[in-house]
Amino acid sequence: MRTENEVVDVFPDVTALTKAAGEHFVLLAKDAVAARGVFTVALSGGSTPKVLYTLLATDQSLRGAIPWSNTHFFFGDERHVPPDHVESNFRMVNEAMFRRLAPISTRIHRVPAENPDAVNAAAQYEANMRELFGLKGLVRAGFPRFDLILLGMGPDGHTASLFPGTVALGETKRWVVANWVEKLKTHRITFTFPVLNNAAEVILFVAGPDKAPMVAEVLGRAGNVPRYPVQMVQPRNGVKRWMLDKPAASLLAPN
Repeated sequence: MRTENEVVDVFPDVTALTKAAGEHFVLLAKDAVAARGVFTVALSGGSTPKVLYTLLATDQSLRGAIPWSNTHFFFGDERHVPPDHVESNFRMVNEAMFRRLAPISTRIHRVPAENPDAVNAAAQYEANMRELFGLKGLVRAGFPRFDLILLGMGPDGHTASLFPGTVALGETKRWVVANWVEKLKTHRITFTFPVLNNAAEVILFVAGPDKAPMVAEVLGRAGNVPRYPVQMVQPRNGVKRWMLDKPAASLLAPN
């Protein structure tokens, strides 16, 4: 099931995919800073994005082209763990990218997931976002207007921490929620669909043959009723871009 503003880009392998994603990141960053003086991006966890973050920090052509001091980094979701925990998305991104950028000044807005109350942690993160986006004049239709949100997709069709059957799927007012995931027996702190769908561009960054069945199911299934959370990502005035390596796209019908 594809929408009008949905783009599918397929690359020969994960190396080509990562390089293309890095170049697209630079393009979006430059355009946003030229237009508004600021680039707002929400990062995702996962092994494939981790390679991208390392590339952005270590490839000199990319690193030198990114307006780091004008870029504000957020997290689309986070595990309910402290920032130094092995499962923390912040820790992963910090080790892959942020630490490598010193002494470049970076603007990092992490989820306060060390708060033992996940609901309070989500509320605090939303309050921080509301302050920044309000000051920058980047609130549209009641929700933040991100320049870019990076997402992955799980084998069950979840994205961010919006899992099938969870309460957060129906949230229409909050920016950030603590979403209880029963199969994991834990809260995940996550952006809501109104935030994802208010972005200028959402990139679903997916690699590997293990993702091929769900990619084919999501993109190839007929009908207009979303079956999986990832299908509910439908930017109102933006682009939904799938960036896939060939193994992840291997079960798609030729287009």
